[in-house]
Amino acid sequence: MRKIMSFGDFDWPLLGMVLTLCTISVFEIYSATQHTKFVGFQVKQFYWVLGGLVLMFVISRVDYHRLLDFAYWAYGACLLSLVAVKLVGTRVMGARRWIRLGPIHFQPSEWVKLVLILLMAHYFANLGGRRLTWIDIFKAIGLVGVPMLLVVTQPDLGTALTYSPILLAGLFLGGIHWRQAVLLIAVSMVVLVGAWSSGKVVKPYQKARLTSFLNPDEDPRGKGYHVRQSLIAVGSGGIWGQGAEKGTQTQGDFLPIPHADFIFAAFSEEHGFVGAILVLLLYFVILMRLIQNAQTAADMPGALLVMGVVAVLTFQILVNVGMVIGLMPVTGIPLPLMSYGGSSVLFTFLALGVVMNVRMRRFVN
Repeated sequence: MRKIMSFGDFDWPLLGMVLTLCTISVFEIYSATQHTKFVGFQVKQFYWVLGGLVLMFVISRVDYHRLLDFAYWAYGACLLSLVAVKLVGTRVMGARRWIRLGPIHFQPSEWVKLVLILLMAHYFANLGGRRLTWIDIFKAIGLVGVPMLLVVTQPDLGTALTYSPILLAGLFLGGIHWRQAVLLIAVSMVVLVGAWSSGKVVKPYQKARLTSFLNPDEDPRGKGYHVRQSLIAVGSGGIWGQGAEKGTQTQGDFLPIPHADFIFAAFSEEHGFVGAILVLLLYFVILMRLIQNAQTAADMPGALLVMGVVAVLTFQILVNVGMVIGLMPVTGIPLPLMSYGGSSVLFTFLALGVVMNVRMRRFVN
């Protein structure tokens, strides 16, 4: 076996596909914001991608076993940062989610995803593959549940929901028994119904956003506006699309935040069904490549790390695309590697850096 790690073991095909999506993102942000107040955001996105690339290469050189050793320390730091958001965070559009660091707005909740991936991998790997007890399960739920509650109170229900697939992937790969899973699902449903009915956990406006996709025409200028405009944009794209900078919904400023949450709708309007399918196919191949890297990992912690990344990215892609085509509620979850946003871009590249880290050490003793 080889004992020397080199960038020859880097997953260059995966990086090529990732950069292809990033390139599409930059051009689409440029096209979708030409007649909006967000002009120039494609330049910022380009710099975020460059920064993400640097961070990805850096983290790929640090042995992931060392990262796992610091998982609990990083978890504690994340909890402190989420508390700091509540105390000194910047309020934007009614939500306090960011900490201002000079000209940069830092969103701690995005980084929590990476820390939870590390934490769950460390936690379940240390259980040694034995059958999970209820104490093991409740400990895992508690570790993920605390930051979820802190993020929900910001309020940021969408980001909080992205923590759940990390927990589910950990429980599934960690060896939960099917009877435990069934009982856990039943209890979760009861808790969710209670939280929904109480009105204290899920706010009225959040309920409206979560139910508006069922019948957007009921309030087309209010809670159903986002979904309705998105559906019109996707439908008007037809087979081949209207062309770059020619989408009527996007250029007419009818489509809300076309460079961020609804960038897939803007892209579909401009490039049609064919363009949308090609992007989705690219996502599919990326996810399959990630799963392949998990299968070739040298140990269980490495496999758990990669599958944690797969779980988060899959969840975000399904929810965002489902939201755009009216099959999922509007939750504000960005589309990985395409939606504008520094924190989201940096998290994704750091997560991919961890994947590269695992891949590069699959032959190292």
